[in-house]
This record gives sequence, C-alpha cells and structure tokens, in this order.
Amino acid sequence: MHKQSKQKWLGFLLVLLLVLGSTTPTFRQFTEFPHELRLFMGQWSKLHLTMPVSATACISNPDIIEVNGSTGARVPVDLHRPLQLKPHAVGHALITLKLFGTVPIRSLAVHVYPNLKVIPGGQSIGVKLHSKGVMVVGHHLVQSKQSDAKSPAEKADIRVGDYLLKINGQPVQRVVDVARWVKLAGKDKKSLHITLLRDGKEKTVEIQPVYDEKERVYRLGMYIRDSAAGVGTLTFYDPEHKVYGALGHVITDMDTGKPIRVGDGKVVKSNVTSIQKGESGEPGEKRAIFFQEDQVIGNIQKNTPFGIFGKMDRLPEKGLLNQEIPVALAEQVKEGPAKILTVVDGQKVEQFDIEIVHVLRQKFPATKGLIIKVTDPRLLEKTGGIVQGMSGSPIIQNGKLAGAVTHVFVNDPTSGYGTFIEWMLQDAGVLHSQAGAMNSPLFLIENDYRHSQTC
Repeated sequence: MHKQSKQKWLGFLLVLLLVLGSTTPTFRQFTEFPHELRLFMGQWSKLHLTMPVSATACISNPDIIEVNGSTGARVPVDLHRPLQLKPHAVGHALITLKLFGTVPIRSLAVHVYPNLKVIPGGQSIGVKLHSKGVMVVGHHLVQSKQSDAKSPAEKADIRVGDYLLKINGQPVQRVVDVARWVKLAGKDKKSLHITLLRDGKEKTVEIQPVYDEKERVYRLGMYIRDSAAGVGTLTFYDPEHKVYGALGHVITDMDTGKPIRVGDGKVVKSNVTSIQKGESGEPGEKRAIFFQEDQVIGNIQKNTPFGIFGKMDRLPEKGLLNQEIPVALAEQVKEGPAKILTVVDGQKVEQFDIEIVHVLRQKFPATKGLIIKVTDPRLLEKTGGIVQGMSGSPIIQNGKLAGAVTHVFVNDPTSGYGTFIEWMLQDAGVLHSQAGAMNSPLFLIENDYRHSQTC
C-alpha cells in the first residue's frame, strides 16, 4: 500500500514537472523551432532555441548555407545564443543539431531560392475575357405549334455550366457560331451533334432545333455566353519574364458562379470615374471606364483561384513604385501594419495604410490567407474601406510585396480578405520552379540528404 502511494506521488510529481516545464520560454522555443526554412538569396535568418548547452550543427551541404559565419560541415554552436543562417547558393541543405556531437535534438531543412523581385502594381485595369468554348448559363422555353412549351436543350441533357466545344465536329468559340449552326439545322430539318465539356469530361448529345412561333426563329432553348468584362487592379509585373498577375481571385460567370475557362482575353487601361462608397450590407464599387481600348497592354492566359495571369510587354504608366522590390514568402508575412496600392481617382496610384489583423499559416496554395483592415482615414472617407474593383491591389509590408486584396466583408466594408503573393507568383510561373520543394515532407528531405551527412 505504501509502495503504491509512493508511485502515485512520483507520477504526480513527474506530471507537475512536465506541466511547469511546458510553460517555460525554453520549452516553447524548442517546440516552435521550425522543421523547414525557406530563404531567397541575399536574405538571412536568425533562429532561437535559448538552451544553456553547447551542440554541434551538422550541415549536409555547407556550400548552400553557413551557420554563425562558418562554412564548415560541423559547426560548434552555443544554443543559448541565436543561430544565424546565411545562404551562399541556390539549393537545399539539412541542418541537424546534436548534443555531444552524437545525439540529434532538432533537424531543419533549408531551401534557398534565387533572388526574386517584381514591380508592384496598383493600376486600375480593364479586363476582357473570352471563354474557351461557349458556356451554357440558363434554359428557356420555346413556343412551338408541334408541341407544348419546352426547352430542347434541357431535354437533351445540356446543363447549366456546360461548355459547348463542337457542333457536328466543328469547333465553336463564339455565340454567333452556335446561332449559325442552329439556323442551318433548323432550315434543313436536321439535328445537331454537340460535343460539350462537363466536369472535365467531354460528352456528345443530339438535339433538334425547334421553331419559335413568336420570334420566328429556330432555337435550342438555352442561354449562352462567350465572354466577360470588368475592372480590377494590377498586382505585380515581372520585367524579367514579362508576365503579370492581377485581381487575386478567379473570374466567374455572373449567372452560374463557375470559373470561366480561358480561350483568350486582353487587358487594357482603365480610368476610375467615381466611387460608390461601401456600407454595412452593401459593398461599394469603383465606377470605371475602359481607356484607350485599342492599346492592349497584356493578354490573358490563365484564370485561376488566385487571379488572372498572362504576358505584358511593359508596365503600364502612372505607377507609384516603378521599381522592383523583394517578395515575402507566406511564412514571412506577419500581423501588423502594412500598405496597399490602388486607384480611387482617374489613373493615379496611391498608397494607403492597412492592418494585417490575422495571418492563416498555409503550406499549400489556398485563398483567403490574410484578414486585413483599412486604417487610412483618407481611404475610409473616400470608399468606406474595400470596394469592388479594388481586388488585386498589392499589399506591401516591410518593403516587401506580401499579398493582394481579394474580397470585402459584406457586413464590414473596412475589412476583407487577402491572398499571399506567393500563390500568385506560382500561378504566373515566376516562382513555380523555385518553390517546387516547398511541399516536400521533412522525412523525404532527410532521406535525400542522409547519404551526404558528414557527422
């Protein structure tokens, strides 16, 4: 009985020690010490463990990274002092901290990428996007003498959101292409074989045009659309690759809510004529017109969850920061003050204060990574906060391009969402080859470098 009581108190003491130990700064820093670190050339990092012991840092590839100013494969370190890491070359290395030179306590995979700088935008742009194929956006009834009112398209299992790709084996790109085929088939009393795309899969259906007695034309009983247009904001321009990114979110069809498949498109200048101020429950918007439409400043090659992307020969005029600045990786963006670049009058790009109030740590591309709040009195007075057309406005923090504005909170126009610039750069093809190892699990990285371990 006495022995059981003694074991009980010993167990209680151990639990108490663990609880007390977990509240110490040393324990928290140990658990928060990263497993992975990404750096651009020219950057350096300082990491803290704050342990009152000495150790050995074993570097799998000392040509890539130096620790505390040393380029050796084995570096003695005092863990009571910060570890200073400085990259020397593009590549990957594994740093293993060992007590007594033999007992590993932490591993850190380091990825070093080429130095990357882009020019932040902020310019108001006009977007004209043509879909790849013709999108079905609705059905309607057709009044005919031969039958009751019906929608031939609906009966043929053509659904809202489908893309019409071919008719009788011939590609269709515009609404007028479909109209021409319907007219010919109706006149010849023949059916049409339509190849459509649904959920990434092609399907062929047969449909017979029906004569509309009221309008005196042949119809299929569906509404179709081949283009979309609107205004937004340029986020960045990469002069080396001559590519751009804008909007920060996908362009969807206004009726179906589905993303538009890009056939072709163009970006032109836009001039902001007025602002409808945002209020709770009523998002505001920039009122703008396309400006010098014959002068195309870029094409549209991609429409992704993170915006539109394409080629642009040169940066549009009237920018604010017409020079390249560094970019911030997702984990480098912090809660705190920042700025956005946007246009609220004409074509003049201005800088306004915001606060990044929450950062959602993302290891994989996902939208809505930031929650931001407008704090600039001038912008609040002019717009009420974030308004439609402001999507894509670049977010600058500590001299780095950190992200882009994407959405406004309907019930609080002073606040909204932003996305990390990293995901936009990947979709633009600027960061893709450099960040390929970002999603590699640590155990794979360790396996890659195990053969080159020197200590």
